[in-house]
Amino acid sequence: VHLVDSGGDSVQAGGSLRLSCTNSGYVASSWCMGWFRQAPGKEREAVAFMNSRGQTTYVDSVKGRFTVSQANYGNTLYLQMNNLKPEDTAMYTCAAQTTTYCTTNPLQYDFWGQGTQVTVSS
Repeated sequence: VHLVDSGGDSVQAGGSLRLSCTNSGYVASSWCMGWFRQAPGKEREAVAFMNSRGQTTYVDSVKGRFTVSQANYGNTLYLQMNNLKPEDTAMYTCAAQTTTYCTTNPLQYDFWGQGTQVTVSS
């Protein structure tokens, strides 16, 4: 598994971005992939996840604004982020694990991308 995430940018509040996470390595038959984010001076927090069954998980702060989807049988995961707020500003990092249990605990994820910066200005 080798994850590469991209799509981060600087936008104004209310704008949209789509992040991508591409796995250029082995894709397990059972998996969970998603994003964590970390703002300066804050702890890493879970954002959104999808497993190989198509089940999705969102943290409350992004529900109704962010949508996770996948393509190419799990090779690529997307995070569509709409109505962005300044508090969404963070480094977003894709993560993956080879079970379908999408926990919000980063310690349960074995594979990580390099991160992509999202900055939302007011």
